[in-house]
Amino acid sequence: MNHTPPAWLQSLRRVLTSRTELAVLLLGFSSGLPLLLSSGTLQAWLTVSAVRTETIGLFALVGLPYTLKFLWAPLLDRYSLRWLGRRRSWMLLMQGAIVAILLALASAHPQEHLAVIAVLALLLASFSATQDIAIDAWRTDTLTPSERGFGAAVFVMAYRIGMIVAGSLSLVIAHHFGWPVTFSLMAALMGIGMIAALTAPEADTTHLAPRTLTAAVIEPMREFFRRPEAWLLLALMVLYKFADAFASALSTTFLLRGAGFDLDTIGLINNGVGIGVTLAGGLFGGLWMLRLGLYRALIVFGLLQAVTNLGYAALAVWPSLSLMIPVVILEHFASGLGSAAFVALLMAACDLRYSATQFALFSAIASLGRVYLGPISGYLVGAVGWAFYYEITFLSALPGLWLLWRLRPMILKMDQPRPGETAP
Repeated sequence: MNHTPPAWLQSLRRVLTSRTELAVLLLGFSSGLPLLLSSGTLQAWLTVSAVRTETIGLFALVGLPYTLKFLWAPLLDRYSLRWLGRRRSWMLLMQGAIVAILLALASAHPQEHLAVIAVLALLLASFSATQDIAIDAWRTDTLTPSERGFGAAVFVMAYRIGMIVAGSLSLVIAHHFGWPVTFSLMAALMGIGMIAALTAPEADTTHLAPRTLTAAVIEPMREFFRRPEAWLLLALMVLYKFADAFASALSTTFLLRGAGFDLDTIGLINNGVGIGVTLAGGLFGGLWMLRLGLYRALIVFGLLQAVTNLGYAALAVWPSLSLMIPVVILEHFASGLGSAAFVALLMAACDLRYSATQFALFSAIASLGRVYLGPISGYLVGAVGWAFYYEITFLSALPGLWLLWRLRPMILKMDQPRPGETAP
């Protein structure tokens, strides 16, 4: 009798015991930690140090490197410190730079060194964004098709944990022990990512690096647009999470004004339980993808993202706590499912020669919908009301699902091992 377990179960065992997935977990934390240190936590430090509100507002500009990182991503495709690998060398270099910046901030005071702090904050955001480029490229190069979905979910979970540590725990530490201790401790926690960078396995793609910087800038776009139906794939990247982002653009406002819940309830259910459920959905989605594969996961999770939006339409008509709780939980869970599959799609779409540049560009393109939905959402709600608004968000998922069906052969091919990868 043949007792060989099915292929998806064998893949599950490999993924759950993978040294690579452990590295993804640690690097996700290292990636999420500096983000709020250069934004929300920095803002809190300046506020309690009696810096003028107008000046604090200007510090929001230090976050620009996160939106512009695709401009220097080609440098990471072209150059590397070969002794540690094409991607890990950049990770460790940026992590060391982040540690140095945090230690410098620990010795600064906003009332005396405001200009210096502004420069340090900009450098912190720049080094952090560059670390993100390197980690994204490493994940894209190293994770096999069977590892991508769960790897994406683990990374997002650890990234959120890093943000919570930097945005919440750091404020508690600052309140009790002061800001120098806070920034010094955050610098020490970056050691988690440095250990991962030193020990993580990495696919050897050094021989695939572009030969010139010009090629690193031009060839990623040339390679992509030579693909059949490249424009449709770009449209899919914009539209797949569009309905999910559309629904969440005014979710807090809806729960307050449209459904009439108080801040305590929203904070506990939507912002507390909802975040945990989103992370759980991502992890479950990553594991489920081992059985479904990329294409079927995108279809199933995309449908669930769309259908759960209708729960908010029902809540607009029949507002009650007994309905709100399952609606919020299901919507956040479906969002986590879709995020795991979508990040796996972005990784699968990258050419290993240009994964730093292409992933940075793809993720920037994918964020376009979220950027412009806020202003549109407010006017649309004013015109049609909350219930019809959420019905429209459901309908807005249909173009992305149609594109998935249209691109099925391409996505099935993308889910196969690439040259140089080991089949699952």
